[in-house]
Amino acid sequence: MPNRSTDALFQLIHSLEKSEKRNFKLFVTRNSSGEDLKVVQLFDAMDKMEEYDEALLLKKNKDLKKQQLSNIKAHLYKQILSSLRLIKDDENIDIQLREQMDHARILYNKGLYLQSLKVLDRMKELARYYNQFTYLLQVLFFEKKIEALHITRSMQDRADKLTSEVEEVNQRLDMTSKLSNLSLQLYSWYIRNGHARNEKDEKSVTSFFEKHFPKEAEGLKGFYERLYRYQCYCWYGFIRQDLLTYYRYTQKWVDLFSKEDQMIDVETAHYIKGLHNLLSAHFDLGNFQKFREVLDVFEKFSHSKIVVHNHNNTIQTFVYLNTSRINKHFMEGTFTEGCELVPVIEEKLKEYSLYLDRHRILVFYYKFASLYFGAGQYEQAIDYLNKIINWKVDLRTDLQAYSRLLHLIAHYELKNFDLLEYLFKSVYRFMSKMENLSVVEEEIFAFLRRSFHVTPKDLKGEFEKLLNKLKQHERNRYETRAFMYLDIISWLESKISKVPVQNIIRQKYLHASKRKAVEE
Repeated sequence: MPNRSTDALFQLIHSLEKSEKRNFKLFVTRNSSGEDLKVVQLFDAMDKMEEYDEALLLKKNKDLKKQQLSNIKAHLYKQILSSLRLIKDDENIDIQLREQMDHARILYNKGLYLQSLKVLDRMKELARYYNQFTYLLQVLFFEKKIEALHITRSMQDRADKLTSEVEEVNQRLDMTSKLSNLSLQLYSWYIRNGHARNEKDEKSVTSFFEKHFPKEAEGLKGFYERLYRYQCYCWYGFIRQDLLTYYRYTQKWVDLFSKEDQMIDVETAHYIKGLHNLLSAHFDLGNFQKFREVLDVFEKFSHSKIVVHNHNNTIQTFVYLNTSRINKHFMEGTFTEGCELVPVIEEKLKEYSLYLDRHRILVFYYKFASLYFGAGQYEQAIDYLNKIINWKVDLRTDLQAYSRLLHLIAHYELKNFDLLEYLFKSVYRFMSKMENLSVVEEEIFAFLRRSFHVTPKDLKGEFEKLLNKLKQHERNRYETRAFMYLDIISWLESKISKVPVQNIIRQKYLHASKRKAVEE
């Protein structure tokens, strides 16, 4: 991946659409001055740059002096945001509510208290409809100020009513805060460590969850209370590889938006992530038909106005939709076909490099490598695995570990025996250090160690022994992680039957689909 520019102004300019750039030019030139002309000059110069280079910028634009540049950049940044504010005022409920609050404040400053209260009443109605209780609290405090300082005679029991409303909103915000904090901390645990590796991890996560989950949250009907409660259970189940809990609460997460569909426009990113997690749950559980149904919903949603006309939603949809498209090829055993997605996705990764975090890129690289491995294109798989192994990051130690294991097996397939002994020791040492060695991995390493000394004619028997041992652990919750990251069972079956691994997975998929069709 190319080096990211950390210049905030450069990132902002390159996030603008053509229409937004035109609007900015019109906005600035309405009241042009000497400073504004330099602002436009800087805007055009930075817009043409592929990467931010301040020395080159000053060299090519002699009118821009180094000592002035910082102030001009700050002014340009503010001007761009102001121009965007004018054309985005009806797209976001937050912006609409802030505008109404501005109107209420202006009327209040004019001494028009009753008119100000009428605007605040409309704002309260809108805030309640869209569950925006932080704004509702601002309205209530403003109303209390007006009632305390002026005799409005708007309502005889006004003081009691306002007090009751404030207490209710504070309670809801406090509960939402507790649940959202726990959800974020659980997700952060997963980003750092991946799934629970052993009983120690399980106890640690369970203890943390039980300590911080507010029991009074159960049964609450507010939108955000339910959203964050479902997310807490979702991450809790996912980390512990309790896939049924993970599925149950991702379904509730998505259903919540179906019941209150006005919130899709308000919390679009949460809806997109809910669809992604529901697809992941169906994928992990092998619910083929449900996976295809939700993927179809996601595909249609990706063409909606709220996605197409919002850069953040476009990027999030790109990440999660393409993750599911790749998973579909894993599920159906169509690895060669899936490899055709790689250059298309990689081109977009370059385009969106300013906005994507390292975790997303690492996940894509592992999925690319897995596609190529499943298609029997081991050298290409190794190329992407090397990118993960050589990228020094402090997250997803599980992904780092399994990348090394898949890298080792890819070299085994290529018969690079001169490298294997070194790689074997290196991978074993890394996984031991990261506490990633489960029983399944120990068995795999023991097999690889023996295979160096086994004759080709005896190798099939060794594959069969390993397969029988691993099948005993398929239903062990602490061992399922190995099977989720690497379909070692299908790989062994392919070695025994001397059939490409994608053919084995394809036959399993067709057989399972036929069986489910008969059951239905």
